[in-house]
Amino acid sequence: MNLLEAVTGGGVLIYPAETVWGIGGDARNPKVIEKVLRLKKRPPEKGFIVLVDGWEMLEYLVGEVPPVARDWLEKSVRPLTVIYPRFRHLPALAGAPDGSLAVRMVKRGFVHNLIEVTGTPLLSTSANLSGDPVPLSFGDIHPSLLQQADYVVNLHRFKQSGRPSKIIKLMPGGQIKVIRE
Repeated sequence: MNLLEAVTGGGVLIYPAETVWGIGGDARNPKVIEKVLRLKKRPPEKGFIVLVDGWEMLEYLVGEVPPVARDWLEKSVRPLTVIYPRFRHLPALAGAPDGSLAVRMVKRGFVHNLIEVTGTPLLSTSANLSGDPVPLSFGDIHPSLLQQADYVVNLHRFKQSGRPSKIIKLMPGGQIKVIRE
């Protein structure tokens, strides 16, 4: 199975994001979401981040992007995840129990290109077992995840990755709450 077949065929992949090593796949596929939960031993109420390649895909998933969020996204140099109050076109398990969805627009690099080529929003979470430290390098990924993933990207395996994205949440009245600096 090649990378494109893994994404479009419902596989779970481990890949270097622009932040840290991630695990995920087609965010529209409930079986991908269930498999990621099972592999990570993660409770479903935690929600995920969905990665998109631009404004069109973002608006398809969350509707109109409020000006305050658009402003933050346009000015952010560091990867920024925005929690939107509602979403559509994805299984409920992709979001949080309150109906919100965390989305990060990937502006360049491997993951951006993958999303662009496949036209698929990617379900994403750090490639670690639930409760374990976030993997900052390929060598930090638990062997069970590497063995059970359908595809492991062979890129940047010897490079230290970045840090997790900053997370903000859209609040009622257009306010922003910083969740993770």
